[in-house]
Amino acid sequence: MAANSTLIGEQGYDRAEQVKQFDDSKLGVKGLVDSGLSSIPRIFIHPPETLQQFQPTTRPDAQPIPTIDLSDLHSDRRSAIVDQVNDACRKFGFFQITNHGIPSVVLDRTIAAVKAFHEQPTEVKARFYRREMIGQGVAYFSNLDLYTSKAASWRDTLQMRLGPLLEAADDVPKICRDEIVGWDREIRRLGEELLGLVSEGLGLRAEKLKEMTCLGGRAMVGHYYPPCPQPDLTVGLTSHSDPGVLTVLLQDHIGGLQVKHDGVWVDVKPVPGALVINVGDLLQIISNEEYKSVDHRVLANPHHEPRVSLAVFLNPSNREGVFGPLPEFVSLEKPALYEEFKFSEFLLRFFKKELNGKSLVNYYKLE
Repeated sequence: MAANSTLIGEQGYDRAEQVKQFDDSKLGVKGLVDSGLSSIPRIFIHPPETLQQFQPTTRPDAQPIPTIDLSDLHSDRRSAIVDQVNDACRKFGFFQITNHGIPSVVLDRTIAAVKAFHEQPTEVKARFYRREMIGQGVAYFSNLDLYTSKAASWRDTLQMRLGPLLEAADDVPKICRDEIVGWDREIRRLGEELLGLVSEGLGLRAEKLKEMTCLGGRAMVGHYYPPCPQPDLTVGLTSHSDPGVLTVLLQDHIGGLQVKHDGVWVDVKPVPGALVINVGDLLQIISNEEYKSVDHRVLANPHHEPRVSLAVFLNPSNREGVFGPLPEFVSLEKPALYEEFKFSEFLLRFFKKELNGKSLVNYYKLE
């Protein structure tokens, strides 16, 4: 497919047709970049009102995202760490953690493995390319919401379900298989610790969220943001909140992630050896808004090297379970703010909608 001639063209522009051509090509954004294009295809150009929101708005005095040191977690420091996590979840919905027990060599190796997958030839990656993602094993694609969004974003994704049990090892691409299996093992341990800290921060028993199977339904996305020839015309990832309980993000040194705090966008600057944690929509709902998920986004990559990140979403494995505000957070003074729903329905709605803001959580809000 000739990227420039097929995807770009002002006369007779048919977005649906151009999107289908791009999707059918299985090139991904990386393939477009490799073709040598110097301008981005029209399907990636966002409307002026969206691009205007990407103008720098960060105040010089904007508070940075908190960084929490987890060393001595199982000592008399634990209560202080719980307080810090509680404060970060209430005020920011985002925080970074250091001394989390995962060696830096494992972090580097995992990022390198995801990068290596995306930098394989198109024909090698193409056998993983598909859009039937819910519970369907491993998938490689460009833009989850390609067919529902107003404009595409400049990134490709490797997605797989990690839990309750990791997909059959043979289904995981060989080039990153050992690293993904190892990463899941680390996340199971760390995820249990994080759910315990969040549970205690909410005044619950440490085991509460784990008992609700919130560690069991882990899903992973490995994002690849290639260099963009016109980063002022598109985005890496549009503003959205995550659907699950917590998200654990490993990002490389490039940067570009921003979180909305007090009405302005704040850079989540990479901290060597740190992981980024954020509150998801489901945690907002079950806590009856004690904790709130937060809009975040990724800028299009203006650098000459790719940005790579790997996010694991901690979701319930009990997909047919009914979720809503927990009784502990409902009272006459603060009635339930959300209706109850099956988690399977919640997920299905997420995968069918455009990634935009907090439309998912708002759908379940009671009037």
